[in-house]
Amino acid sequence: MWLLDQWAERHILDAQNKGEFDNLPGCGVPLTLDDDSHVPPELRVGYRLLKNAGCLPPELEYRREAIALADLLNGVGENHPQHRELQCRLSLLELKLRQAGLSTDFLRGDYAAKLVQKLNEE
Repeated sequence: MWLLDQWAERHILDAQNKGEFDNLPGCGVPLTLDDDSHVPPELRVGYRLLKNAGCLPPELEYRREAIALADLLNGVGENHPQHRELQCRLSLLELKLRQAGLSTDFLRGDYAAKLVQKLNEE
């Protein structure tokens, strides 16, 4: 365990023993936690700090930009002067995402349609 982790754990245990966590707002309500199980434990604190600061890994930044470009393409017609440029930029981002080992299925809209269908079945 890292020194900082040990220090934090000691202070948490001291506060628990003093009863400082008793009767806090939200007591007994489950927490909504982000799933960071894919991140190695030694990197989780750093990733959390970057996430809270609004920084994203390059792959996620590409994904966000690809979604924005896909929305733009859906809003403009094929005859629009910038359609080809937007399509080329989207293709390049899609290639970068695939090279990073990420799926680009989110650009096809299949997931949303399947989700709506699944919700309608229930």
